[in-house]
Amino acid sequence: MERYDVAVLGGGLLGCFMARELRRHPLKVALVEAREDVCTGISRANTAIVYTGCDTKPGTLKTRLCVAACKGFGDLCRELGVPFARRGSLMVSYGPNADQTLQRKMIQGLENGVEGLKLMSGRAALEWEPGLAPGVSSALYAPDTGVTDPWALCYAAWENALANGVTPWLNAPVTDLLPEHGGWRVVTLRGELWAAAVVNCCGLHADQVQELAAPPTVRITPEKADYLILDQGAGHYVNHVIFHEPEEKGKGLTMVPTLDGKLLLGPSEQPGVGPLSATTRAGLDRLRQLAAQVAPELDLELTIRSFAGVRPKPYNVVRAQSIHDFTVTNPARGLWSLIGIKTPGLTCAQALGAWLAPQVADQLGKGEPDPTFRPEQKAPVRPRELTREARAALAARDPAYGRILCRCGGITEGEVRDAIRRGAVTLDGVKRRTGTGLGRCQGAFCGDRIMALMARMLGVPPEDLQKDGPGSRLLTGGRHGEG
Repeated sequence: MERYDVAVLGGGLLGCFMARELRRHPLKVALVEAREDVCTGISRANTAIVYTGCDTKPGTLKTRLCVAACKGFGDLCRELGVPFARRGSLMVSYGPNADQTLQRKMIQGLENGVEGLKLMSGRAALEWEPGLAPGVSSALYAPDTGVTDPWALCYAAWENALANGVTPWLNAPVTDLLPEHGGWRVVTLRGELWAAAVVNCCGLHADQVQELAAPPTVRITPEKADYLILDQGAGHYVNHVIFHEPEEKGKGLTMVPTLDGKLLLGPSEQPGVGPLSATTRAGLDRLRQLAAQVAPELDLELTIRSFAGVRPKPYNVVRAQSIHDFTVTNPARGLWSLIGIKTPGLTCAQALGAWLAPQVADQLGKGEPDPTFRPEQKAPVRPRELTREARAALAARDPAYGRILCRCGGITEGEVRDAIRRGAVTLDGVKRRTGTGLGRCQGAFCGDRIMALMARMLGVPPEDLQKDGPGSRLLTGGRHGEG
């Protein structure tokens, strides 16, 4: 049985950053993930917004980490080679109730230490964002709101963790946690390992995993969120991230100009019933209704895809109340759980790891820094971001970087090949690493070409390839009369 100082359970943003931060100390770390790849759960679907902290309760761990994380997010992304831009945000209102909400958030943000906040008149907001519906009564401007690529962020944290010696345990769903010899025997469907400490970052299943070893304290209810993506023709409809604060109770529209020039609308709020990755008609209809109200000139015919995400809604079963702060439990010696971490979870993933990792290391008597740790991660080669001369030189050295596989995104065979070498074993794994299949044709041109390349490199028949994990085969009827 393999022995480790720490086993991190879950390969989303939290788990990948937790493993990376633990390796700042002289610890032997394993990351245990149920799926074939990281970034396959909650982390794969969100608005990609880096929040400032003006919308969180003062004095909480969530607020403290969010404000600090936002300020340092540019440095983090430069360190990891991840794209990031400070778009700034406007939270807009259309009536007296929402005006009061913006005023409260202004006061709250100042108390939280958010810099640069400004309450604006509706007229001034419309000068900045003329595509919004007339009648804006006020707006709250937050200049430091940012936008990133959550997939690139998760993979960069993962690859940096691996580069610093973290051991991957993929395809290893955890079935039991057993106290043993002062630590924990972690039982998975792949095998067993022993760790002196366990950090549970299992997302929607974090409560279930904790209850393998401790009494219930927090339970998670999934909430679905629907999103719409509009093609690059809509990318410049707004210049800032737009938060619509509705006049009546409920969630308004969020509009995000993405890093690749598209426009994201969402998220809706739906109960987590039915397939968690499936969109709901009610949610998408609600987004379209809100868009018609807030951005009446926005051409929704430019919509190229919709998708669904899931957020954990945590509930304290001991106190019988909902939870609005980050919940980090330590129900048994050597066992920590991050349960129900949601917005701003992307913003705070690294900050949560940096906050908890020293506590874990100190308990194990290894709190000193590891001088071999290297925080920098080189970004994958992205030919479309190079000059024409640099692209030509790259293609001369490696012709695969001169052959376009994805015409919508200008993504080359070399990038897809590199993604497979870095761990992509599904079509969506390639998509999340490179951006293939995200353009107007949604993979109609590149999908079969990518599958052929994957089959050659992975040494498997094309009909065995999956779109996104078990049960998502793309081809049928190819072997032994299967249908």
